[in-house]
Amino acid sequence: MRILVTNDDGINAPGLEVLETIAREIAGPDGEVWIVAPAFEQSGVGHCISYTHPTMIAELGPRRFAAEGSPADCVLAGLFHVMKDARPDLVLSGVNRGNNAGENVLYSGTIGGAMEAALQGVKAIAMSQFMGPMNNKLANPYEAAVQHGVALVRNLLDHGLWDDADYRLFYNVNFPPVPAADVKGTRVGAQGFRRYTSFGLEPHTSPTGRQFLWIKGGEQGRPTLPGTDVTLSVEGYIAVTPLRCDLTAHDSLAELARRIE
Repeated sequence: MRILVTNDDGINAPGLEVLETIAREIAGPDGEVWIVAPAFEQSGVGHCISYTHPTMIAELGPRRFAAEGSPADCVLAGLFHVMKDARPDLVLSGVNRGNNAGENVLYSGTIGGAMEAALQGVKAIAMSQFMGPMNNKLANPYEAAVQHGVALVRNLLDHGLWDDADYRLFYNVNFPPVPAADVKGTRVGAQGFRRYTSFGLEPHTSPTGRQFLWIKGGEQGRPTLPGTDVTLSVEGYIAVTPLRCDLTAHDSLAELARRIE
């Protein structure tokens, strides 16, 4: 198997090393793992692409590249430049430091990388490690992803739903904020919504009198609706959510047509 690995935390992020290890186990001794990751952290860029300026790419080692762009840029670089002669069978994005559950899905560069792969017709899985008081201070806070990541990816490859729709299925995986031994299992759940918080900003004035705005996140560890990704993760489960890029509110089409057509 040929696997392309990317992330949004950057080429030197510890989570990328975790995912590379997972990918090598999945690819097997006869497979190939290629890495194309952002040269600098790209958290929060979502599915951004560098449409108005070029992306510099540098080869750092065998099958290892850094691109000055977003995770989606990196996937495009992998598919159409680095691996153009033989496309990957799978794209893995992550392992992100922090959860990409709930509304975080809409901001995440980790999700953006997997999303671009799906739009290009390649199987894709985004993987994130929820952080909290039970794993933040472990010797390896990615312990749950390290010990359960290979089995999770194999399970999805062997038993997950994969289709050829225009907007293909891809997967969002959140490992819970607990030590590996305390992971309760895997559950499938919908994307939740944190009604109790949202992104905001905090203004600061520099010593020169200029004003700067810092984007701030809110509390992450309280449950959302029962059975949704945030709640499952907080409860100690690996949360798996099937996603599509189609943003149409299909449940509203018929009623909207009735009202305005």
